[in-house]
Amino acid sequence: MPDGSIKQSGAYWRHHGIRRVLSSERSADTPETQGMGRMAAISGSKTGSTHLWAGTNLIRPGAKTGAHHHGPLESIIYIVRGHALMRWGDRLEFITKAGPGDFFQVPPYVPHQELNASDTEELHCVLVRSGTEEVVVNIELDAVEEPEWV
Repeated sequence: MPDGSIKQSGAYWRHHGIRRVLSSERSADTPETQGMGRMAAISGSKTGSTHLWAGTNLIRPGAKTGAHHHGPLESIIYIVRGHALMRWGDRLEFITKAGPGDFFQVPPYVPHQELNASDTEELHCVLVRSGTEEVVVNIELDAVEEPEWV
């Protein structure tokens, strides 16, 4: 069609349209990173996604994750509740802070570490990645003592 719309029958869209994933349907079957509770909601293997992975993340009060990256995937992190510190770089030499309603954009292969900035409240985030399956590469590195605030 000239306007770019796709004409399909109602029966087609019934089975190939919007997919709802309930909170109770999320899965903890994801690669582990110390200090983090990831839950997958959308993926190629779970829902048939053809371009994206999405899920949630919970970091307990005062906790920090292990250093890691997500290979060739770009990541978006949305802070739902709590306050996050994000360190990144070859030695986690940079740091910034985000709170509810804020986003982090994490480019491919960037070593990073999430920290819960609060000793009393949980940090809840929504994650979206540019591939259909979770890629997590946990790494050992020699982190600087005092990162530079950005």
